Amino acid sequence: MDIRVHGSTSPNPFLSASDLFETELDLERPVHVRVRDDPDERTWTAHPDGHHVLNISRQAATSVMARELALHEYSHMARNEQSHPSHTQSTAEALFLAFAGRSVERRKLTHCYQIANHMKDIYADDITLDLGPSDKLVTFLESQLAALVADRPQRLPGRRLTATSDPEMTAVNAAFALAMVERHDLVERDHRLYDLARTASRDAPSVDVQGFKYRFLSLGDDPTESEYRKALVDAAREYVLGGEEGGSEQAAD
Repeated sequence: MDIRVHGSTSPNPFLSASDLFETELDLERPVHVRVRDDPDERTWTAHPDGHHVLNISRQAATSVMARELALHEYSHMARNEQSHPSHTQSTAEALFLAFAGRSVERRKLTHCYQIANHMKDIYADDITLDLGPSDKLVTFLESQLAALVADRPQRLPGRRLTATSDPEMTAVNAAFALAMVERHDLVERDHRLYDLARTASRDAPSVDVQGFKYRFLSLGDDPTESEYRKALVDAAREYVLGGEEGGSEQAAD
């Protein structure tokens, strides 16, 4: 692998991640790591002609999760080079198919993009978790979900249990976290993640947490383009429309 780190930070986490990645896989195209000063910059990849770009904040690049974050993004790059449907399917196209002729709240559409990202992450981490230890990922999922359900108000009748402004998306995030640990058998059923997920579920009764967990869990290893598109369309419709009958199979054709 050809790793090129741009920015005044140590290249060690990115090189260490590439050494681990190369025990099983390789990337044909070079990787340009661009370290951003914005601490809120999320870690993400781009795939311009001829190379990959890993964008990461300086804060993340110098954290204890740096190697694991890099390994995760290399896995996304591998899925891109494999032309895996999860990484080639246009989310915008799928949402057009899901909601043609309907008016959908912008907030809900934004959440649908997050759901699509979760589905991509499922397939990236199928690679990641075959390559490296899982303890940091479990800790990361737990801390992220805990942050979303933290600082809840008193348990008064009619009051939310979580402080987030989007409890529905928090519930989907909880379903994703449970799907990840169950898909790879990472924790016991008495793990704190399950308590956090129950709290998130109570705060968003309109979201079927178990149903979304199953959607993420049931994603097959090698779906066809049509199968993956249908899975994405159905997930979006379930989130926005609550699983209204009819239209999902036709929309995905």
